[in-house]
Order: sequence, then structure tokens, then C-alpha cells
Amino acid sequence: MPDITRESPVDLFVIGGGVNGCGIARDAVGRGLSVLLCEQADLAQATSSASTKLFHGGLRYLEYLEIRLVREALHEREVLLRAMPHISRPMRFVLPIDPKMRFPTDTPVGRMLPWLHGRRPAALIRAGLFLYDHLGGSKLLPGTASLDLGRDPAGAPLRKDLRRAYEYSDCRVDDARLVVLNARDAAARGATIRTRTRVTEAHREGDLWRIETGAGTAYARALVNAAGPWVGAVIHDTIHVPSTEGVRLVRGSHIVVPRLYDHDRAYFFQGADGRICFAIPYEDDFTLIGTTDADYRGDPAEVCCTADETRYLCDFVSGYFARSVRPEDVVWSYSGVRPLYDDGASSATAATRDYVLRLDERGAPLLNVFGGKITTYRRLAESALHLLSARFPQMGAPWTAGVTLPGGDFAVDAFEAEIAALSRDYPFLTPLWARRLIRLYGTEARIWLGTARSASDLGRDFGATLTEAEVRWQVENEWACRADDVLWRRSKLGLRMTAEGQAALETFLTEIAPS
Repeated sequence: MPDITRESPVDLFVIGGGVNGCGIARDAVGRGLSVLLCEQADLAQATSSASTKLFHGGLRYLEYLEIRLVREALHEREVLLRAMPHISRPMRFVLPIDPKMRFPTDTPVGRMLPWLHGRRPAALIRAGLFLYDHLGGSKLLPGTASLDLGRDPAGAPLRKDLRRAYEYSDCRVDDARLVVLNARDAAARGATIRTRTRVTEAHREGDLWRIETGAGTAYARALVNAAGPWVGAVIHDTIHVPSTEGVRLVRGSHIVVPRLYDHDRAYFFQGADGRICFAIPYEDDFTLIGTTDADYRGDPAEVCCTADETRYLCDFVSGYFARSVRPEDVVWSYSGVRPLYDDGASSATAATRDYVLRLDERGAPLLNVFGGKITTYRRLAESALHLLSARFPQMGAPWTAGVTLPGGDFAVDAFEAEIAALSRDYPFLTPLWARRLIRLYGTEARIWLGTARSASDLGRDFGATLTEAEVRWQVENEWACRADDVLWRRSKLGLRMTAEGQAALETFLTEIAPS
């Protein structure tokens, strides 16, 4: 860690290397502030790699009348799509109409329309989708359409009694790479990013913060607590400041099964319990199913998808698909803890997904970040810096809305063209290999592919198209240190890698990665 003394403090010290922390660090350094970010583990190791992998407005939030949140998220969906067309792509979602399905009667909509007894009639769903199409001023994504499931291929894998559906637009995103690319851009602009560096203590000394970490002491003019599910623990156990703000930890779990259908659209299913569930094409050969909502108590680092949640998700989607999904079909599961602002909601499902920022100015500024959703991370960062702007009059104006992330410097509709161009220039790449590289690295894939004319030019082959050249790039430019960093966050090759390949990768990383 650079020498950050009381005489030469950084402007901003950020605790937490998730999407909010890295987004704030990137925005701040781009406005001329000096920034140091410390993450106790790997980037995106917790909540930010455990999402449903979507940029979306949050269709179900309309039932809770969170209109501002939905409008902001829908607008951001297209801003982000333009900024990262490699890791984010448009997707169409099929919402079958099932008269048996219901919404929670404790929602504002449920209370306003008690005679529906929790039913979601097609007219109500269509009204919600009309709002969804128009709230964000969509320009890139097509609007809602009606489907005849007896004729459309989307009906083929579903129960035969499902006759109608609506189809609408949202976007998929690689959540963990979103975090890494924000950190990379922040570092390229001058921020210092330290992973596996735990903040053990922080307290005010006059107009500065003194922060103790595993790598030494640092001083900062302002402190941002973006520790995700540990935000409350940092307030009470690390910073030791009194606070009346509460965090509600909610576990969200997902399962991955072999591909359930042939087309490239996702499904939005409504449950008889009022909840919703997605089934999404994932990593070419798989289907991602989720999510759950359950209050969580315990160490966020130990969260996992429980057997009950696995069964719940399997039963949920089996109620729609013609073929049952069973727990033994699951090839991978993951779970994350969402650090929602405790608004006193009656259930985890009803708790707000909106972000809440609290600025403590009893001395050097402290900004605590609660909640938020991955789609609005950039707007959260802008709001955070707006709150801190009075302390930093030299701060520049907001700038991130029109700036691409590393590798994303091509048009939204040029994704397939980028794959074709990479395949022409590197003919030894198989079609799936070339597609994977553009998905992860975009135009930057060419940097580490360099002058290679064959796969052997990329060095050691670990299997599943992972080579030494790619691993070295991740270690030297993306803070990868361990096999899990490479296989489950920088990529999802853990779904395909053999045990022998994983062991060989771990051995290789112990030789080249920083300790």
C-alpha cells in the first residue's frame, strides 16, 4: 500500500470491493479525487457476484409502487448497456399468464384492489408492462408483445394448458465482471485498489480518518462504508460510531441446471405464494433459476443455498415446465446476502430494494451505503459523491454516463460482429471460445491474445479453453489470486473445468500470483 500519512491523506477511503464500492471509487477518481479502496477478500466475492445477472427495472417493484426506483433503473438499463455491450446484452422475457397465480395482498396494489383477492389478471399485468415500457424512455429495447404459446416456440417447453404470455425486454449482465471492470477503470485513472486487505479499525483524528488495515495505516479526508452485508458490522465494530440506521440481511439463492430449452429467451414465472422466479439461459449450456427471499442471520461469508431453497426453486419452475426439474439436476448453486435498508417491511420480499445513503458529518465525513440493486450502482455512486461534494469543492462534474468500461468500446448491436472479427484474426479459436472471450473482455481480448497464431502460443492449457495467457492477464490486471477468483468470478469456467484442471490452476497461481 502506498505511504498515506496524516500529512498526505487520500481524499476518499472506500471500504468494500463490491459493485457499489468500486462504482464510487471509479466515479470519484474520475472527478479528480485521490482514492484508496480496500476489500477484505476478492472483488465481488460476496453479494455482487450472487445476483440474478440482470440489468432490469424490477417489474415486480411496481406492485410496491416504487415508481422512482423503477424509472431510474429502466433509464440506467440503457445507459449501462451502451457502456458495456460485451458483458451486458438485451434479452427478451416471457411472462406466461396463469390464472392461478397471485401477488402478495400486503402490497400497496393489493390493498388498493382488495376485490382481486390477490389475483393477477392479464389486464393488470398488461397495465404494469405498459408502465414498464414507458417509464424509462426506452430507445434501444423493444416493447411488450403478446404471445400465443400454442404457436410460439416459447410455449414448447411449458405446460400445454398455458395459452397466453407477454414478452418484454430487460438485459443480462455478468455481475462479477462488472465489478472487476469498474475497479480496473478506477485503477487506470489513479485509484489504488487493494484486495484481501481487511480494515480492522477506523476512527476520527481531527478532520481526518485514521484507518488501520492488514497492510498498514492510512489517513483519509472522508470514509465510505460500502461493505455490503457487513455495513452494519463496520459501523458498530470497526468504526464504533452510534447509529440508528438498520440493515436487513436477506438471503437470495439460485440454482443452475443443464439447459431446459432451446431458444434464447428467459422466463418470468409467477408463484402461487405471490413470489416470482426467473429461468434464464446461462453460459450456453445451462439454465439459471432464481431467486429466493429469506431473512438471514449469521456470517454473510457462510451463506449458502439450502436444501429447502433448492427444492423450492425446483418445485416453482416445475409448475410451469412440462418436464420436472429435480434437485439432482442441479450442477451448481450459489447464494448471496442482500444488505437492504431496514424499512420495517413485513417480509423480506416486501423490503425496499432502493438504496439509502446516510452521511455522518460529526467530524470527518462518513458515508454509509445501504441496499441498492446492481442496475442502479452508477446512479448510487453519483448520489454518494453529490452528498460529499461540499467537502470537496475541487470535485469535477458527473462523467460516467457516457463512458464505456474497459473492452466495451463498440456499438450495442455489434456484439456478433466483434466475435466474427476476433475469429477471423485468430482462426484457431473455436466459435464458443471466441464468443466467451468477447463476452468477458470485449476489445481487450486482443491485448493478451497478442501475436498468437495457435493455441500453443498462449501457453499452458488448463482445459475448458482457459490458457496461461488469460490467467496471467487476470493476475496482472484483474487482481486474481486464487482458482476461485478465476473460475467463478472472472469467468464461470468452474462449470466446465475438471478437478485435475482446477488443481493444476491452483498450483500455477501459487507460483505466479502475489501472496
